[in-house]
Amino acid sequence: MTKKPLTSEELRELTLGLNKVARNLWWTWNQGAQEIFQELSPRGWQNLYHNAVAILHEVSEYELRVRLQEPALAERVRAVLKAFDAYMADQQTWAHRHAPALRANPVAYFSAEFGFHETLPIAAGGLGILAGDHTKSASDLGIGFFGISLFYREGYFQQAIDPNNWQTEYYTLLNPKNLPVEPVLNAKGEPLVCRVDIGMNQVSFQAWRANVGRAVVYLLDTNRPENEQHFRDLTLRVYGGDSTTRIMQEVLLGIGGVHLLRSLGVQPSVFHMNEGHAAFLTLELLREKMAAGKSFEDALALTKSECLFTTHTPVEAGHDRFSSDLMDYALHRFRTQMPVPFAELMKLGRVNPQNAQEPFCMTVLALKLSRAANAVSELHGRVSRHMWHCLYPDKPVEHVPIGHITNGIHLLGWMKGTVRRFWRRKLAADRANGSASAPRTPSASWEAEVNSPEFWQRMADPEFVSDEEIWALRYRLRRELIEFARRRLLIQQQRMTHGDFIAFDQLLNPDALTIGFARRFATYKRAPLIFQQLENIIRMTRDPARPIQFVFAGKAHPRDDDGKRYIQHIIHLSKYSDLQGHLVFIENYDVHVARQMVSGCDVWLNTPRRPLEASGTSGMKAGCHGCLNLSILDGWWREGYEGTNGFAIGDDSHADSVEQQDRVDSANLYKVLTEQVIPLYFLRDSQGIPRQWIQRIRRAMVTLVPQFTTDRMVREYTERYYLKK
Repeated sequence: MTKKPLTSEELRELTLGLNKVARNLWWTWNQGAQEIFQELSPRGWQNLYHNAVAILHEVSEYELRVRLQEPALAERVRAVLKAFDAYMADQQTWAHRHAPALRANPVAYFSAEFGFHETLPIAAGGLGILAGDHTKSASDLGIGFFGISLFYREGYFQQAIDPNNWQTEYYTLLNPKNLPVEPVLNAKGEPLVCRVDIGMNQVSFQAWRANVGRAVVYLLDTNRPENEQHFRDLTLRVYGGDSTTRIMQEVLLGIGGVHLLRSLGVQPSVFHMNEGHAAFLTLELLREKMAAGKSFEDALALTKSECLFTTHTPVEAGHDRFSSDLMDYALHRFRTQMPVPFAELMKLGRVNPQNAQEPFCMTVLALKLSRAANAVSELHGRVSRHMWHCLYPDKPVEHVPIGHITNGIHLLGWMKGTVRRFWRRKLAADRANGSASAPRTPSASWEAEVNSPEFWQRMADPEFVSDEEIWALRYRLRRELIEFARRRLLIQQQRMTHGDFIAFDQLLNPDALTIGFARRFATYKRAPLIFQQLENIIRMTRDPARPIQFVFAGKAHPRDDDGKRYIQHIIHLSKYSDLQGHLVFIENYDVHVARQMVSGCDVWLNTPRRPLEASGTSGMKAGCHGCLNLSILDGWWREGYEGTNGFAIGDDSHADSVEQQDRVDSANLYKVLTEQVIPLYFLRDSQGIPRQWIQRIRRAMVTLVPQFTTDRMVREYTERYYLKK
């Protein structure tokens, strides 16, 4: 029977609903929504960074209305809109039961970067990705949550490799009209404009609102016509410019962020500083309290009771320090509003308050003016307590007030579509069979089940998912990564002959053990460590019985020439050594490339110089895809590894000298690769299945996937810090 055409009102509801969903980043972790936008324009989806808003600009309203007359598509759109409305209206969230106070008085979460999706490239690395995942889980849990950051209209840099294999940077302008953001308006429907004192000027800024499910992130933007050009460009790039630009960005983020929240009438229960970049917010809270008549000492105590601080790095360069002259310049107008001498404010950012020559440290300010502070893994907590013991000389090191909450990932946001569909089918088949062992969760939804430890516990059961099914999934994901790499490498090469195309089509081997490495190319992460024994590695890649291969990606900071040399070295090896065809470097690393790699690689390699990896999260994204970690016992892996769920490089210790550490770690990496990883991967039974390898995949899914999530992490923040004063 032919269905009746949709009425004009029905079409209008569907088109309005799709536009509403496109402007809420909820779609970035909803497979059904993504598939609809992709179907509307497959090529646009591929070329426009999988941007739902841009797709709806690509597809005319008339085309959309015509397409929606297809009953199957209209039905899928209805299902997505129903799921979105149910998600947004849900009153039975975890926070409703466990943290109702945070709904009326939300968390104000300040971070210099947020990484949500490749659509909105305003993050430089792991700190921003963590902030984005934190926000998504806060939304899922129903916590009242407002994020504060900056709208970088050129975002983080795009990476291109020049003919000398050297990283070059270029920037593209972000148009808010094509992004999932909307302007923050006043009662008159005009942009809400706030002001902040920076240097000797009053700088105007507006804000863009990014809806992230039920959570909201405000992005401050100084690109206003009334500002001088250098202030308009203050929010041009992520961590752009010199120390002067950095300190002015941080004044805007911290002090300006508080101004915006006050203008919106938001009364946070807690101010959470994600790294020291936002610590100037404490000075604004001090100013407010003193303006209300509080003494400096009382204002300090009250401010401290409102603030939390998360430190993310044991690397000294990661802690912003500013000279007295630069502080005097950046806070010139602001400090005139403070009824205390500027020297007193400077003391708040110094380990030794009496040392006028000591630079002002944002981490010190945050530690002194927070009621609680935490590191992001157990080992990082230990390192941080030693690092900042100087602030608490009267306490034993173990009593320095810095705890830890280990980082996690937003599981649904990182799970590749192929894997989502795989687990969906398994759940559907299990329900159809009426399995008595099916997980009993408060909700029967896919999202609830896939986030539950009970679901992942079932990965140990071959009746639920067989070895053959897991191995077939791994082959499909590896094939998808290889074909993705081939496409990207063709794009990277501008001048090619016909023969080059054939070569690229044969690049990488779907039967080879595929090892991936992708992250910021900071030198302490030691990207080239595995190639220190180059001849041995070359021999292994060319072993016809047990071949291995490598996929690398990552960006170095624009001013980090040492990191760029690492990239140059690896690309040179991929082109001009006997590793050619067995090693590739994919340029312009972003969230999309990361998702392809953590899903398609068999092994996720991580070689930081311990203990400089505070936590790390890239390896956490591998487990749900059946990719195993091969890592130094640093950061989160030290807590996650239990002997049967991946591979450890060395033991729970490290040498004192850098040279010895690199030498020992290189030897240990080669040893575990040749004695454990490669033999286990290629140990096949009569059906060609690596049963023992798959057993490790099962153990990784059971022990790692449900534990290292931001769902768990945000619950810990809420119970241990947000609700306790």
